[in-house]
Amino acid sequence: MSSRGLLLAIVIVAVMALVAHRPALAFDEERNFAGSAQLDYDFVPSEPGAVAAPGPATTFQGFTLESALKVAVDISDHLSANVKACYGCHGFELDMAYFDLRAADELNLRVGRFSPSFGAFNLRHDPANHMTSDKPLPYDMGRMLRKGDWYNGVLPSPFPTNGAELNGTHWIGDVAQLDYAGYVVMGFKNDTDPNPTDFNLQESHLPYYVTSDPRPAAGSRIALTLKAGDKSDMTLGGSGMFGTYDPNNRLTYAIVGGDLSLRVGRTAVRMEYLVRRQQMDTSNPDIFKYAIAPVGGDLFAKHGAYVEVEQPLTNALDVLARGDGMYRVGNVSNAVVGSGSDAPGYSPLSYESWVARETLALAFSVERNFRFKGSVELWEFSYADMAGREAELSFHLGAVGSF
Repeated sequence: MSSRGLLLAIVIVAVMALVAHRPALAFDEERNFAGSAQLDYDFVPSEPGAVAAPGPATTFQGFTLESALKVAVDISDHLSANVKACYGCHGFELDMAYFDLRAADELNLRVGRFSPSFGAFNLRHDPANHMTSDKPLPYDMGRMLRKGDWYNGVLPSPFPTNGAELNGTHWIGDVAQLDYAGYVVMGFKNDTDPNPTDFNLQESHLPYYVTSDPRPAAGSRIALTLKAGDKSDMTLGGSGMFGTYDPNNRLTYAIVGGDLSLRVGRTAVRMEYLVRRQQMDTSNPDIFKYAIAPVGGDLFAKHGAYVEVEQPLTNALDVLARGDGMYRVGNVSNAVVGSGSDAPGYSPLSYESWVARETLALAFSVERNFRFKGSVELWEFSYADMAGREAELSFHLGAVGSF
């Protein structure tokens, strides 16, 4: 057993011992059932079908649905369970199926299937919890224009996986809150392509409930929240994750990120930066667009960031302005995406490519748990598509409800 596994085993045993030695208390089991659903219509005027243009469509267009159903059960003072199923651009997914064994606020053990603690946005990834129809580009997995070129975002959210996590919260007086998490999970995989160059995230997470890769990924997060009063606070966080994604445990990936959230009165400002550094299988140089460099030729890096400001105008109307983007540097594969072979293809990305987007969105609450969303997005790319476009507009109109 590795030192990392041994340390995790010792801490797990310690948590179980603490809980076992606490006196038993009478406890009525409590259940909570919740859900949400969003219907969104995405219109891209420049896409084929809207106007005559050569080439295939490059985004999800038309009506798309995201929905989720969650059951939370408090079994005792120290044990709870959560199960969540969702449907979206990735198909049906078991987003959560885990137990929390809590010894204290500072020590909680989570085992099962869950999204490990990384970044700030993942806490709000449910469409009922944010004001736009889609997600920031670093976390995007479905509504990104030209998503097939980019293999989606840096860390598509949600990212459920199997494993164990230790987390907790420690209050420092009444003005500071320290949150931490450390985990060992299955992580991201690509066990179908003979020459893996990225994660298999194009269609669905479902094949990765079971994997031929026995080596887990590891990661952690720490965040400090400072409270200036009931209406103002600031949170600064950092996250990291490291693992291998091929069956032979040779190709590594490392993801790091930082986030800052500021709330002053009714105004919220959020920003995050993520970068993923990943090895590629270069055993077949013919599948790559450029010659393999003698140093660093088997690596690429994908950066992503967003800044957004959310401001309520009335009790029912909110406005959000966001700027986000991604930057990718490194060789690109010319193999057909998802083909599972070395068939020739074409990647429009260059050795250095970027995408930027500016979004203006409105959200109008009809009832407490139901609102309409509308947004306009300006996309700018460092490269032209098959129709010669380097900029595009998209429009979203949607409705979201929760219960």
